[in-house]
Amino acid sequence: MEHKWEEELNRHQLLHRKLPKRIILVRHGESQGNLSMSAYTTTPDHRIPLTLHGLEQARAAGQQIKEAVSKGGQADDWKMYFYVSPYERTRSTLREIGRSFSKRRIIGVREECRVREQDFGNFQVEERMLVIKETRERFGRFFFRFPEGESAADVFDRVASFMESLWRDIDLKRLGQDDSCDINLVIVSHGLTIRVFLMKWFKWTVDQFERLNNPGNCEFRVMQLGPSGDYSLAIHHTTEELLQWGLSPEMIADQQWRATAQRGSWNEDCAGCLSGFFDDLQDSSSSDDIDECKC
Repeated sequence: MEHKWEEELNRHQLLHRKLPKRIILVRHGESQGNLSMSAYTTTPDHRIPLTLHGLEQARAAGQQIKEAVSKGGQADDWKMYFYVSPYERTRSTLREIGRSFSKRRIIGVREECRVREQDFGNFQVEERMLVIKETRERFGRFFFRFPEGESAADVFDRVASFMESLWRDIDLKRLGQDDSCDINLVIVSHGLTIRVFLMKWFKWTVDQFERLNNPGNCEFRVMQLGPSGDYSLAIHHTTEELLQWGLSPEMIADQQWRATAQRGSWNEDCAGCLSGFFDDLQDSSSSDDIDECKC
């Protein structure tokens, strides 16, 4: 009886879950470290500031995001909630983005340490880092761990933990969701962290991750909620953009499917994905059918 009650509670929460209309992932503006790696030899990574151009990029991104969520100024039923990495360059980017929004539009903001930059170690010697990054290209970007730092796989684990917290925030309506307006969740973070977030969310493989290109400074990725209740990059972004970001034709087809597909039908509708894991997979035989029935 208790198990049945829990199932009913979970079903009730799912039906009444108010999801953000958009989840927007923004990379920080141009930083001193983007101009010269020598900045990391004397300044801790988390204290690297934006350049003047980076500040301008962030202000422009704020206007572009406002255009996207307000549908060019035609919609009025929308609000914003922000998560931001604790690094100086991301916090500065957020401040400049915020200039595009009035106070009544912003429900809240939270610093989130788990969406910080990949840890490359402490003070970085430029010549040594160049050699290390060349080694990373040979080893593979996802599993290569920087000496005294992190691998992309390590970043994946903390991003996965953040997502669990994010779903709790959504379920408990900590983002201020109500039925009168759309909530737009903006995460101001870093290039690799954004790629890992997308990998985790869309269940991309390591090989698919290795294809991805880093977002440019203050570029953003819009995951938009479709009529079927799933998020997709293909609603806001064009196929040409997805190709530029490194998505394969199969990954793009999946994004297009997510824009319209029914929730819960992923395994049935994406049966072709099995070929990426199995060779010469045969159709079910009569003996398979018998074994399946016994289960």
